[in-house]
Amino acid sequence: MNILIALLAAFFIANLLGYGGGPASIPLMYQEVVERYHWLTNTEFSKMLALGNALPGPIATKIAAYVGYDIGGWVGLLVAMFATVVPSAVALILLLKLLQRHRQSKVVKGMTLLVQPVIAIMMVILTWEMGRDSVVSLGVIQTVVIGLISLVAMTKFKVHPAILILIAFAYGGLVVPHI
Repeated sequence: MNILIALLAAFFIANLLGYGGGPASIPLMYQEVVERYHWLTNTEFSKMLALGNALPGPIATKIAAYVGYDIGGWVGLLVAMFATVVPSAVALILLLKLLQRHRQSKVVKGMTLLVQPVIAIMMVILTWEMGRDSVVSLGVIQTVVIGLISLVAMTKFKVHPAILILIAFAYGGLVVPHI
């Protein structure tokens, strides 16, 4: 039962404070899942995140489903999903009503603008952690080359990230073992 309370708390907090949706809550989930509770290693989280991004649907619910099931079976999955969906659904309803009434307020505008740099830094830290694991696993040259190819493919050629993740899976499974 203790693990279910921890799952509830971890995903509830991450999703309640994850202003901006799934991508903004990923670093918070990482903090809870990897750093605080040690349910997954950094590498396991990175792999789960990559696979989750390749699948359709919101990333936050996929992370919750995977970790919840891995840690607490079907009941853990339900608890983690509840903690992921309910805070944002309730907050959306309540905050939209509040923001609608006060949309011209300088306080509301300031709140929504000033939280963005915090989220950006959280994403940079998460990126750094995952990049460091990639360098350790693949080496600097492969990590930089794959990163640059991905950057160019997404920005210049508008390739969907899911396609790049699938290509990376294929490369990792077919080429990396023979290097």
